[in-house]
Amino acid sequence: MDKNSSTHRRSILITGAASGIGLATARHFAAQGWFIGCLDRNAESLNGLEAELGPGHGMCRAADVTDRRALADAVAAFGQATGGKLDLLFNNAGIDAKGSFATMPWEQIERLVNVNLLGGMATIRAALPLLQSAPGSLCLSTASASAIFGTANLAVYSATKHAMKGLTEALAVEFAALGVRAADLLPGIIDTGMLSAKEKAMLPKEGMLRVLPPEAVAQVAWDAYHGDRLHWYVPDELAGYDVHVTKHPEKVRDDRIAGRLG
Repeated sequence: MDKNSSTHRRSILITGAASGIGLATARHFAAQGWFIGCLDRNAESLNGLEAELGPGHGMCRAADVTDRRALADAVAAFGQATGGKLDLLFNNAGIDAKGSFATMPWEQIERLVNVNLLGGMATIRAALPLLQSAPGSLCLSTASASAIFGTANLAVYSATKHAMKGLTEALAVEFAALGVRAADLLPGIIDTGMLSAKEKAMLPKEGMLRVLPPEAVAQVAWDAYHGDRLHWYVPDELAGYDVHVTKHPEKVRDDRIAGRLG
């Protein structure tokens, strides 16, 4: 059980909860005795997750983060189940789309921005009153290692994740006056549905670009609630890479250009 469970039962609300990082996080926090709120577009997968959590241990609701009315209704239902409090918002829903920026259909670009950035903003706005009602609450968003240095052929995805990182930094200052903390996760290569078997086979077995299971991110989400860092890297070696990129962006750019041309 959570060390703070003697005061009240902690609660977490997770978007993108039906698979990958969101699902692993739901299971991790459930094992610690938290009340789990799960939002996702995939209603069928949510049904299975709700059964897994068991009666009285969670609430699952089908909702698309780009549908603000459905999102607001889902957050309100969660608030009713938790007495109007939310200890941890895990703003995790996101999609990717690989391809050249020059040729990617504009509709696909809009979808990426709507889900990854505007959907994240809408989620935070909807959940903020519940966060304000819970002492020590945390607004935690999933960014990406692509927010350290933009990834070619993932330009729009990278842009949304850079934006989420910048948003988190600003909200960490703004929300302090409201008694709410803000932080983000910057995962590297995680074994989710976004990673194909061919891509996985080509990746290194060691180092910061090794493939990690989604449970590794769930553990860091747990650490983030109990810690005070602004940016949480998965794996932690990415923190050093972030420092390197900040100091030598042109070298990183040139190395990546050489790698693509070579």
